[in-house]
Parts: sequence; structure tokens; C-alpha cells
Amino acid sequence: MALFPPTDCARLIVKIGSALLVDPDGGVRRKWLAGIAADIAERCRVGQQVAVVSSGAIALGARRLGLARGGRASLEDAQAAAATGQIALSQTWAEVLGAEGLTAAQMLVTLDDLEDRRRYLNAAATLDRLLSLGVVPILNENDSVATAEIRFGDNDRLAARVAQAAGAQGVVLLSDIDGLYDRNPAQPGAVHIPRVERIDAGIAAMADDRSASGMGSGGMVSKIAAARIAAAAGAHLAIASGRIDRPLSTDARHTLFVAERAAPARKAWLAGGITARGTIRVDAGAARALAGGASLLAAGVTDIEGDFARGDLVEIIGPDGRIARGLSEYDVADARRLIGRRRDDHAAILGYAPRSALVHRSHMALT
Repeated sequence: MALFPPTDCARLIVKIGSALLVDPDGGVRRKWLAGIAADIAERCRVGQQVAVVSSGAIALGARRLGLARGGRASLEDAQAAAATGQIALSQTWAEVLGAEGLTAAQMLVTLDDLEDRRRYLNAAATLDRLLSLGVVPILNENDSVATAEIRFGDNDRLAARVAQAAGAQGVVLLSDIDGLYDRNPAQPGAVHIPRVERIDAGIAAMADDRSASGMGSGGMVSKIAAARIAAAAGAHLAIASGRIDRPLSTDARHTLFVAERAAPARKAWLAGGITARGTIRVDAGAARALAGGASLLAAGVTDIEGDFARGDLVEIIGPDGRIARGLSEYDVADARRLIGRRRDDHAAILGYAPRSALVHRSHMALT
């Protein structure tokens, strides 16, 4: 396959996994990383703007602190390792990029920074300014403060969300595998999938959630989730092996997930949301109406789960699976009171003038 992405892709996000950046003893693979910096410099010289989502802080910090299990024995260990390793990681990136005449910048983000609309727009503005100045932003999840409940958990999905915020046209996930296979590649007869036009149930079934290295936190499941987010934002995503030198300038086998037509920015942000607060289940009639562009009305709702307030992100599920994600117009208590009821009944049930829909089409993205 031809090398992806081409240099005429205006903005590119590159994700680098821990197993590529850190050796089994917890040290930086400096020579390999210098090759990545050279690749980035070549792309910047022809006008491409590049941001990097870099794992490795926990692995580096664990070595310096002498922590067991790579710093992942407990949440406290992981947070301490991240805080210690992030300094070393940032310094290393600044040095290897500086050797190529490039300036690095550090951005640490949490899940809430990209799930809260206002904070997302602030992060997007910072990214845009750094890239327009020719700086290479180095991003990572702020694991020193993140908890299990409020974190991405893997940098694959973070990279896709960063691509969305940056308005990037391409994402490359450099990993310890060269793409998607129809089964675990360790199994006999596994077939490599070079191109995916649409992520359907068959593609999702090929995923394996185990990380081959044991060092990272993702697997193929997280990479396909990232591809969904990127595609909805209009960005192509490639899964490629980083187990070669200069992987961004070498024509090697990979899997390309083809982008959909880019949705409007707000719709793409909704579609890429990770932390839905609740679920609204609807009947077949409502599912058809939503597919046709309608708002979600209470009459077609069959059940509501979760604990959400007005304005929270919810998933809408039909008889055949997830249909959409959107912002609820009601809190969960009032929404449940309206299940299956026609709009004419709403005022009497609620005791106040009702809103036009449970989820308005302007605040909804089909998935």
C-alpha cells in the first residue's frame, strides 16, 4: 500500500505507544525516537503540521521510582509514575525535535477537557495556534490526576479526539502491530485487512483487546473505537507498525480506515463523545424517524437508564443497536415521567411548559 498519510494532508496526528518509545527495561529508545523526529521534520518542511500523542510517562516514571508492574500495581503508583515520567518524556521530545530545528510544546489533557464543550473549544484553540506557529505539540493524558472513572484509558481514542479538535485530516496510530487482521494475528491463517471503508459489526468482531507488549493500555478494540471517532470527524486513520525505523517515511503494510464526509463541528464532537451519562431506548418507529433527521420525541421512548441532568450526553438505542448520541433536554427524573407519552400530555405531567423534544436534532449526531 502507498504510504499514508501523504504530505499534502494539511494536519496530521501521530500516536506513539509505550512499547515503541520505552524499552523493556524502562529506558527511552532514543535512536528510534530520533528517527521519528526526522520524519516529522521532513513533513514540516513541506508544510504539513504535525502533533504527537505520546504514551510512555508511566513506564518511564516507574523505572525511576522502582515501582513494581511497570507502575500499574495501583492507581496511586500509576499517578506517581506519570508525574515523574512526564518530565523525562517532555525533555526527551524537546531534545530530539530540537535537534531537527523544531520547537516542542507540551499539552496534558484529561477526559473532561475534551468532553466538556467549552474546555474542548479552549483546547482546540490552543492546538490551532501552536500548529499555525510551526510548533509540534506533544500531548498525553494527564495520568497524574486522572482516575479510572474520568480518563480515556488509552491514547488511541485520545489521538482521535485530538484530531477532531485540531481539524486534522489524518491520524496514524503507530503500534506493535501493522494493522487489523480478521482474527488474532498470532493464530494460523490470520489475514491482514488493508482498507476499511465502513466499520460495521463484522469489522468490530475482528478486534482483540489484548496489548501484545503488556506495556500499553489499549488493543485493537481501542483502535477501532478511535477509527470511529476519526472517521466521523472527517479524518482518515491508519494503524501502522512502529517496529521499523522511520515509520512515517517508509512504505510499509498498514490498515487504512477511510473517513466519512466530515460532520459539522458540533455534531462531530457529539458523535465522538465517550462519557455518555445515560441511555434512552426507543421503538422501531422512533428509530426510523431519527434516521430521517427528526428530533427524539417521548412518544417513541421505551426505557431510560442512567443518571443525567439536562444538557448531559446520552446514547439513543433502537431495536437494532445504537442510533445516535445527543444532549438531553430534560433531567432523568422528568424524562422518565414522559416515557411513551404524547407531546399534548407533557405540560400536565410536568407542571410546566415542556420543551419540544427529549433530544433535539440540533443537539444530536447519528452514529
